[in-house]
Amino acid sequence: MDLITVPASTASTTGTTAPLKVAVVLASNREGRFGPVVADWFLSHTGPHPGIETDLIDVAELGLPVALSYRPDADAQARLAAASARLAAADAFVVVTPEYNHSFPAPLKNLIDWHRAEWQAKPVAFVSYGGVSGGLRAVEHLRQVFAELHTVGIRDTVSFHNAGALFDDEGRHRDPAGCDAAAKALLDQLIWWGHALRDAKAVRPYGA
Repeated sequence: MDLITVPASTASTTGTTAPLKVAVVLASNREGRFGPVVADWFLSHTGPHPGIETDLIDVAELGLPVALSYRPDADAQARLAAASARLAAADAFVVVTPEYNHSFPAPLKNLIDWHRAEWQAKPVAFVSYGGVSGGLRAVEHLRQVFAELHTVGIRDTVSFHNAGALFDDEGRHRDPAGCDAAAKALLDQLIWWGHALRDAKAVRPYGA
């Protein structure tokens, strides 16, 4: 029986031609939250990038248990399994977060802490919003947390200062030039790192 070998050029391009799967994590579950407006705005900017697929992961819809346990009950296991599968499938992450009391929301920390391998060796970018700080203090805390999980933090961010006044009733930014440019820079970096890390893991699994 003849063995069929895949040409090296074909094998090397497989990872780069598959769509990059980007999980967009909406981090707030607060009543009356502004996060969906910001998340929708960001997702509207992924359209010009046909090489990526997005999955919006809303912490308000996950229903994860708030008490970490080595023996979660059957219902908790099912909820965790659904969230874990979506995180594991992602090649890259974008976290959309507000700032609460100089940091990021507890439901996001809960989602992070239930997982580990799902985050590893993947890039994570940040879109933040808030008052005068624009959520940047939350992002600085998140960079430390995600570094512990072996992610690659994307340098450039998108931040909205006094966010509620920046968007109209239809969720459109009133003066989009600056934030549109910031979103492009963020996505360009995220896509580069997403492909670079995915291709590297295809050659050598992370940690091996």
